Amino acid sequence: MSGDLVRRGRLSAARPELVTEYLSSMDTDRWIAMADIRVDIAHLLMLDRQGIVSRDTSSAVMKQLIGMYENGIPESAFDEQYEDIHAGIEAHIIAEAGMQHGGRLHMGRSRNDEVATCIRIRLREDILGQLEALLKLRRTLLEIAGANSGTIMPGFTHLQHAQPTTLAHYMLSYEHAFGRDFERLVDAYVRVNRCPLGSAAFASTGYPIDRAYTAGLLGFPDLSLNTMDAVSARDFALETAAACTILMSTMSRLCEELILWSSAFVEFVTLDDAYCSTSSIMPQKKNPDTAEIMRGKTGAVAGAFVAALTTVKGLPMSYNRDLQDLTPSLRTAIMEAGRAVEIAAGMLATATFHPDRMRAEAGRGFSTATDLADLLVRSYGLAFRESHNIVGRAVKKGSVDLASLDEAAVEITGTTLSARGLTQEAIEEALDPGYSVSVRRAAGGPAPEAVAAQLEVRREAMGEDEAWVLDERLRLAEAETAMLEKGRELIAYHI
Repeated sequence: MSGDLVRRGRLSAARPELVTEYLSSMDTDRWIAMADIRVDIAHLLMLDRQGIVSRDTSSAVMKQLIGMYENGIPESAFDEQYEDIHAGIEAHIIAEAGMQHGGRLHMGRSRNDEVATCIRIRLREDILGQLEALLKLRRTLLEIAGANSGTIMPGFTHLQHAQPTTLAHYMLSYEHAFGRDFERLVDAYVRVNRCPLGSAAFASTGYPIDRAYTAGLLGFPDLSLNTMDAVSARDFALETAAACTILMSTMSRLCEELILWSSAFVEFVTLDDAYCSTSSIMPQKKNPDTAEIMRGKTGAVAGAFVAALTTVKGLPMSYNRDLQDLTPSLRTAIMEAGRAVEIAAGMLATATFHPDRMRAEAGRGFSTATDLADLLVRSYGLAFRESHNIVGRAVKKGSVDLASLDEAAVEITGTTLSARGLTQEAIEEALDPGYSVSVRRAAGGPAPEAVAAQLEVRREAMGEDEAWVLDERLRLAEAETAMLEKGRELIAYHI
């Protein structure tokens, strides 16, 4: 039996090839195809349990479904004669099991709730993969931080030398940021993990289905309850794409800095050759191409989010075919973000940082001037704004030695600082980058003890996050194993 089984009852005119290609979702359907097999297995088990189909029918159809689960979906199911993979799979089952059996699989459901369920199943798998990649990246950042609490480097604001910090403090800043990306994806996962199956076109069905049963078979802890909302809602997809976009904006910032740091102007890091390219004409070049491509992919992910949002913004309830165009955008967002996180972890793990260069730059640009101003407040009785003005005026004149500070102090306060007891030795101590870092002991700061405290907190958080992902993986695996066992029992009945 050939042709689109769904179309041929109501519609008769053959389509132009261009229209067939235009309406087809087959390219994207490969992303959700195996999820569709799992949805079919769960739906069939429910039809059998509820007595909606005979045991002979459920056994015959289950044999085909388990076969495709174990051996893959035949390529013929992806033929462009079908509008989507759902119709292709159904046609294959009918061809193998006969219309009297295979033609009953779609009872009590629509493609609307079927595809919505498939997207959620595939998306939750990809989110878990994304979370695992984020854990790997965060672990790498923590390892680098743990080994570099004493690696002093310049910190920047406005891309100007600002105050000394450490490589550990810097890496922890990104671990915190990616930790929030992890939290956003977990939050989105909770709303992804609700089952719309059984909503049918939008108004449910007159068959005595059991939605809670199919949800449980598929590992969903909750139903997407209102059937109209269930088939039309894509806010879970928008939320996931938005979380990926925010993640990629953080990733782009990291890549930007690695690109700058690896330049001959800075030389803070050497990226491994595996993550670099060379020029086709200039043999001396080693270019940070991976970081550049990753920075560029941020635009693709952000564009996918905007495209998805624009697709749904004006749609009435409930299902509209426009939603088909959202799925490729969602796939792009989750796929590109996932690849970036995985690659970034390897790029950082294999990078070589240069502490000597970092230390040499740490004190440039009068980056410890704030510590000198603080010293004048703490030890010599000045108001902070007075000390700020004195040090700023000395910097403007190009020197912060005792003579320059005294000259500036006379201009600002009318008296010298040496008269208050300030010495050149005290100035030099305050201007030392190591001293600057060591006194910043407040929670979250760069001092070694503050970094150690941060590392302890973040490692504990990592452990909790790892446990959550592992538990969720195990829960889904157990649900799938139990569902497949029930399916194989039906096949055994037929034998």
